[in-house]
Amino acid sequence: MEEFATSVLESSAGGVVFAAMVGLAVFVFGYSLSLILDGFSDPLKKRVTRLAAQHADSAAKRRAERVAKVLKPLAAYVLPKKEWEKSQTQRKLVNAGYRTSQALTIFYTCRVGLLLLLPLGVVLVSRLVPDWTRQDILIYLAVAGFVGLILPGYVLDRLVEKRQKALRAAFPDALDLLVVCVESGLGLAQAIQRVARELEVSHKELAEELTLVSVETRAGVERADALKNFADRTGLEDIRGLVALLVQTMRFGTSVADALRVYSEEFRDKRMQAAEELAAKIGTKMIFPLVLCLFPSFFLVAIGPAVLRMMDGFGMMAR
Repeated sequence: MEEFATSVLESSAGGVVFAAMVGLAVFVFGYSLSLILDGFSDPLKKRVTRLAAQHADSAAKRRAERVAKVLKPLAAYVLPKKEWEKSQTQRKLVNAGYRTSQALTIFYTCRVGLLLLLPLGVVLVSRLVPDWTRQDILIYLAVAGFVGLILPGYVLDRLVEKRQKALRAAFPDALDLLVVCVESGLGLAQAIQRVARELEVSHKELAEELTLVSVETRAGVERADALKNFADRTGLEDIRGLVALLVQTMRFGTSVADALRVYSEEFRDKRMQAAEELAAKIGTKMIFPLVLCLFPSFFLVAIGPAVLRMMDGFGMMAR
């Protein structure tokens, strides 16, 4: 009897401990989840996070300026002599979001550095690998030099593509907000400033560009020139069309709200046509995966048993 009572007490104590541990785990999980949700919904924390990101961006810009100051004596040796090449690279850098005057020098310094360092690395590695022949070393040197020459341009193109993709994804929302703001009675400058403020969190890249348009306008730049600069910085045809429409509207004095409404409807039709075009291409693009992946397994399952039976039949006939 005493042993039974002792076992009951031990089991009940173990159950209490287990229940306490489960309750503690549930409490910690719920508290952590509440902190995470509070971090997402608290405007103060959002503002602090935004200010911290801005501080980090300014610190990165200061570091880039210091690097460019150090590399300034090399600018005469690394920069191209042809103006068209400079302007083309400068436009790509601006489209990628690098608008400082030192960006061109840093880019070409990186290109020349890679062009020299990668072959030097091949030479150092060849000392550690005695099996390489002279011909192998020459081939690797040529490959390393080619990679060092094209790698900065390739990375820059990918950065431009990534930023333009983000701007293209944010443009429909910005256009709808701009139509709403103008139709509610705001002027074009105030509407652009309001849209930039609304897009600060969801679409940071486009918000920065619209803020720069507003800053240029307040600084005394003509509104048409500020909008054209906006189109040149982004490099998107959709934004170029919007800027051309706004400039024409301001030149002839027509209603900005009506023009934006018409352009918004045309842009929706264009997006729908682009989506239909992508959907129409799916059938052609699916041919190669079907032929390479699905059809071999289908023929194996459908014809494989018949082939095995035929092989067995021929084997019996041969006997």
